[in-house]
Amino acid sequence: MKIGVVIPCYNVAKHIEDVVISTIPHCDFIVCVNDVSADNTKEVLHALADKHPNKVYAVSRTINGGVGAAMKTGWEEAVKLGADIIVKLDGDGQMDATYIPRLVAPLMNGQYDFAKGNRFHDFQALRNMPFIRRVGNLGMSFMIKAASGYWNIFDPTNGFFAVSASMVTKLAMRKIAARYFFESSLLIELYYHGAKIADVPMPAIYGDERSNLSVKKVLLEFPPKILKAFLRRIVLRYYIYDVNIGSFYLLFGTLLFGWGLVYAFVQWLHYRSLHLAAPTGTVMLPTLAIVLGFQLLLSAINFDIENGKLPRQV
Repeated sequence: MKIGVVIPCYNVAKHIEDVVISTIPHCDFIVCVNDVSADNTKEVLHALADKHPNKVYAVSRTINGGVGAAMKTGWEEAVKLGADIIVKLDGDGQMDATYIPRLVAPLMNGQYDFAKGNRFHDFQALRNMPFIRRVGNLGMSFMIKAASGYWNIFDPTNGFFAVSASMVTKLAMRKIAARYFFESSLLIELYYHGAKIADVPMPAIYGDERSNLSVKKVLLEFPPKILKAFLRRIVLRYYIYDVNIGSFYLLFGTLLFGWGLVYAFVQWLHYRSLHLAAPTGTVMLPTLAIVLGFQLLLSAINFDIENGKLPRQV
């Protein structure tokens, strides 16, 4: 199996040479994609390509597009070079290249289509992760699990991953985000191709690099995108591609729970305006609807976790 590594590069002149040198022993070739860096990253990459011919390839984009756009450019180049498995590695030194063999191992026999790192497996290594990143990743993990349908994975925003070249050629690139939502949108797109995903425990490395990720953008842009992806998955999975018991759990659970809340609120306003206590029957009716609806929604979630994956495409 021919292993290619794609490194999206943006203002990483300080770290990229060490990253490339440490990666060379663990792959057949490296494609470094300069995403219109403001520093001398481009010159450093071309120097590395000249120093390691047929091993390191330097590609430059003409327009800054973000990590996702750089990866799409790198994927295209890696497929042309004959890669069977393509690893994504960041250029800022946060990822340990010695884990590449462990990362690609699940893909070697065709059992999995995608393997990603999981920084939350090792508690001691997790303590080194900045607190704000730790909290953010925990919250994002749950939301992306729901949006992607991959409930059995963790740390979904981890950008250290390997994917089979055959799967890359199937992906709808227009549906994969160009910037910060790249990893999440990739998982969501993999779901619709029945991709099998493996989690590979590995530590995160944090040094003197600066993250280009804006917390404000994450808080403002990620939730609407995740909600849209979640609703799309539910509609397609349970009402377009298939109709099953989970479809009924979800439909009647939502109707009962929603009706119970609305009816209870309306009755509360009515009897409050009359300065009277609501009759027992009026209280019990929405209560039963809310409880039953909530139980059906829990059953829908459980069904989605156990049986939610789409059939694998062949």
